[in-house]
Amino acid sequence: MKTVIKLVLIYFLMQIVGALFAGPFCLLYTYFAYGTFDMDKAGQIAVAPTMLLGFVFMGLYLWRKNYLTGDKHLYSPVSVPYLAWSLLAGMTSICIIGLLMSELTFLPNLLDQTFDILQSGWLGILCISVLGPVLEELLFRGAITKELLRRYSPAKAILFSGLIFGIFHLNPVQIIGACLIGFLLAWLYYKTRSLMACILIHIMNNGLSVYLSLKHPEMEDVTHLLSNPYVLVWAVVFILLLLLSLKQLNKYNISDTNTTTEL
Repeated sequence: MKTVIKLVLIYFLMQIVGALFAGPFCLLYTYFAYGTFDMDKAGQIAVAPTMLLGFVFMGLYLWRKNYLTGDKHLYSPVSVPYLAWSLLAGMTSICIIGLLMSELTFLPNLLDQTFDILQSGWLGILCISVLGPVLEELLFRGAITKELLRRYSPAKAILFSGLIFGIFHLNPVQIIGACLIGFLLAWLYYKTRSLMACILIHIMNNGLSVYLSLKHPEMEDVTHLLSNPYVLVWAVVFILLLLLSLKQLNKYNISDTNTTTEL
């Protein structure tokens, strides 16, 4: 567990390092753009570059420490049927979590302003929708879940992985949903040792959130796409589809989920 905690702390350290790199350049930019050093404006401009640099530094660290190399399964493409069932499990989980969170509106969103800043530019949108999911899967499934599976039973490793993933977000409104989707992603990684399905589901989750926020700001989450009189019906449908997809996925093992020959 010490290694897991260390990896999470290093991630936050890399974000701080990213801020130290991006901050001065963004402050200098405000001087040339507005004729004065504007700390508030520089802070807003630096949010996306800081996140990007943090991702790069963390990715380099994981690579240098051999977390991203030497595992034949990590980047293996999964079979089409397995991927289809995985995406169905991911989509239905996202909808179920949305229904759950719609009842927990009392939870504060401590990062609401930060997300608004990120979504105001293409770099921030790219970081949230694509780069963030890829890096977080490399870290949480490719490194952390792998480490947990070495030390604990699969059930405990998946439980710890999901809980750590949720707490990692440090935002009350995200913690519960992140824990739940984290359980699914950790289980999918355990079944295949591949990150492909995990990355796609994570991108789907974050991308949908960004899309709704930008194109349909009146919709707080995916549940607003559903007709209110039929929410319970939709909930039952999503749960049944999730159970069906999990049942199908459980039939596979690592030998028949991958399509590579180097196994």
